[in-house]
Amino acid sequence: MNLDKQTYKKYAEAHAPRSPIGRNCFNAFCIGGLICAIGQGLNDIYHLVFGFSKDDAGLLAAVSLVFVAIFLTAIGVFDEIAKVAGAGTLVPITGFANAVVSPAIDSKSEGWVLGVGVKIFTVAGPVLLYGILSGTIYGVIYYFMSMI
Repeated sequence: MNLDKQTYKKYAEAHAPRSPIGRNCFNAFCIGGLICAIGQGLNDIYHLVFGFSKDDAGLLAAVSLVFVAIFLTAIGVFDEIAKVAGAGTLVPITGFANAVVSPAIDSKSEGWVLGVGVKIFTVAGPVLLYGILSGTIYGVIYYFMSMI
């Protein structure tokens, strides 16, 4: 079958299964909310039970979420959760931890330097680059505007 790009695009769109948008949004909302509730619960436990200051409790909660996300990624569970939750697993810290660790795990067989070292930031690298760049540009603009 010899089709041009436009005809193939129409054919593919007509035969592609429809995504259950409502269910996907519900799953993302519930699982993302559950991750946030777990983070808040950890924060409260560290603050109220163990007596850490609010700042330290927040830091420990964030570190705990990162550790759990890395552990679940390493044993292959995070990807299964992400299949159901979709964007709900992109809750800031857990999604970023998964984005950093996944390429590192996949490239471990290539060695620590040329595998893990080179590929660890392939997914998260652009986020870091443009986040730092835009923050720097904003900071410079803010600095000069405050001088006026």
